Amino acid sequence: MKDRYESPLSSRYASDYMLGLFSPDTRYRTWRKLWVALARAEHKLGLPITAEQVEELSAHVNDEIDYAKVAEKEKQFRHDVMAHIHVYGESCETSKGIIHLGATSCYVTDNADLIIYRDALKYIRRELAAVIKSLCDFAMEYRSMPTLGYTHFQPAQLVTVGKRACLWIQDLLLDLSELDFVIENLHFHGCRGTTGTDASFLSLFDGDHEKVKQLSKFIGEEFGFNTMFPVAGQTYPRKYDSRILNVLSAIAQSAYRFANDMRLLQHLRQVEEPFEKNQIGSSAMAYKRNPMRCERICSISRYVMANALNAPMTASTQWFERTLDDSANRRISLPEGFLATDAVLRLMRNVTSGIHVNAKVVERTVFEYLPFIATENLLMSAVKKGGDRQELHEIIRTHSMAATARMKDGEGCDLLDRLSEDESFPLNREEIMAVMNPSDFIGRCPEQVAEFIEAIDVGEYSDEGVSINV
Repeated sequence: MKDRYESPLSSRYASDYMLGLFSPDTRYRTWRKLWVALARAEHKLGLPITAEQVEELSAHVNDEIDYAKVAEKEKQFRHDVMAHIHVYGESCETSKGIIHLGATSCYVTDNADLIIYRDALKYIRRELAAVIKSLCDFAMEYRSMPTLGYTHFQPAQLVTVGKRACLWIQDLLLDLSELDFVIENLHFHGCRGTTGTDASFLSLFDGDHEKVKQLSKFIGEEFGFNTMFPVAGQTYPRKYDSRILNVLSAIAQSAYRFANDMRLLQHLRQVEEPFEKNQIGSSAMAYKRNPMRCERICSISRYVMANALNAPMTASTQWFERTLDDSANRRISLPEGFLATDAVLRLMRNVTSGIHVNAKVVERTVFEYLPFIATENLLMSAVKKGGDRQELHEIIRTHSMAATARMKDGEGCDLLDRLSEDESFPLNREEIMAVMNPSDFIGRCPEQVAEFIEAIDVGEYSDEGVSINV
């Protein structure tokens, strides 16, 4: 329907996998799986639930959900979980009476969220690892290519194209480490009851504390969780939402830094993002090659960073064992945080797999500033030929200032000409040019890149290419 608002995250940016993961079908079928797991665990622990009832519930998990009927029930009950219980129960004649036995709504809502977030985090990890791998390949390819370094975005000493890429990689590796921590420390909520006391289940199991503890353990293990929150209210701690959105924000921060550097380098014509054969840069200026993918990375990354503020605001305002002012916010902020981060990483994979280096422009820029960068080496060589260090320093300084003034008038750098023609400077043109080798001014950049990249193991990542809407 084109006469209704549609989120660009779903229509333009996010992957099919992530859209499917946060779809109503995935959410509500996960609820059904949780109800099956609850019934199975209660049957296993001796409650009057038959294996046939568990099997019937399981058989209807993947039935097409009648959302129109769910909407009718929700309008009647003003309760989404109860609406789904009733619609699910209509397909399960003999087992409808034991659906959700002993549980509160947060049993399905919170545990389903944790399952979905866990799977989404793992997918984000694979995409992040793929971006790192692309940048590692790029860094190794260009580890020895000298390029002008910048501090304060002013010309500084030389680095290499590959060494600069390592700065981007290092940021992303920090994010990967943080992401691994979040995934490894994601706990299951389990069955905790209305205030987290297990009271309803303790009653069902006639005061058997061990069976109550086993109930949550069995269900958690069925969904791949080995750890549980030691204590909880009705919900899992909303601090975990902060942890999740914070790591997504961290990824967005690194993505923004990378894309912003790319935009600046493209302005300098040194490096370019991929540009398709028939791509149009501007509807008016036919010659334009705008860095629109990197601009989009920056744009969506800003959204992810701002969105991360929702979780701490929600976590800090929860009352005692439960309040509902978190629900509407979380329905928007968590899925959209994942979808937006997914979009950023898809764009980054597309860009990093096709970065184009304009080698001649990079070289020209290096040689434009190399005379200034080489002045210290020229000074040392001149001293070795018997010159006075302080006098030579003043000669170089004077000519450097004159050459700079000339460049500000739009002329080329003539520092080397000035020095070679100055009779008080002991090096001739040939001796001066012998010092003008860019590779002598990049320090250990090639070795640093190789050592850094060789030590990286990102683990699992996807080799599949990424196509995006441009």
